[in-house]
Amino acid sequence: MKSIKDTQYLNTMSKNPAFWKGPLYFNRKDPGLDVSKLEPSMGWTLNFACPGAYIFLAALIALIVIAKLILK
Repeated sequence: MKSIKDTQYLNTMSKNPAFWKGPLYFNRKDPGLDVSKLEPSMGWTLNFACPGAYIFLAALIALIVIAKLILK
């Protein structure tokens, strides 16, 4: 379990504009797969420096394609 200090540090990293490339977040030091956007009311985004983000997106696309083929 993360300590409060670790959580605050990770939240600080996600607010740093240097890690944002437009609407995408890239930070190799951030272990999280998802982070809140710069404007928290806008929701969450993926950390595209994390390989899990690409696995998640591939699984989501595969699920959509399979569902489309089944429901055809």
